[in-house]
Amino acid sequence: MHNGIVESLFLAPQQDAPVQQQTSLQVLAGQGIRGDRYFLSQAPLSGTPAANRKEDLTLIDAAQLEHFNEHFGLRIPHGDFRRNIITRGIDLNALVGKRFRVGTALCEGMELCEPCSKLARTVSRQVLPHLVHRAGLRAAIIESGEIKPGDSIEMNQI
Repeated sequence: MHNGIVESLFLAPQQDAPVQQQTSLQVLAGQGIRGDRYFLSQAPLSGTPAANRKEDLTLIDAAQLEHFNEHFGLRIPHGDFRRNIITRGIDLNALVGKRFRVGTALCEGMELCEPCSKLARTVSRQVLPHLVHRAGLRAAIIESGEIKPGDSIEMNQI
């Protein structure tokens, strides 16, 4: 597996709010992305370790989005797919169950981030059949850090 890069960053400050492109993300272990709708300002409850959080961070491959747009003759902006990190050059599916660095943060791939019916309603009904197993990755933040466009995504060598 080779390393990838961070192409762009997004967050939505409230549920159902439009996503906003960011110049950097502050990610905190066990809490999520500072300013994002899923951010927890308090420490996790006992019995819910940070590694079990699946909503901390979402990633999606720019090439999958470009292929989707090209296939259907669409021009849907990458941010409209509502993932936090747009990547290039790394197989996100291969990161499930693995630790990796993105920027200065250490993350763990938890599960594939499959398209949902809400995304199908707001973006395109074609996301459900076409982006299954291609809609990105949910990751837990293991060590806090900062992520910026151009940062590398590297498998953790433990």
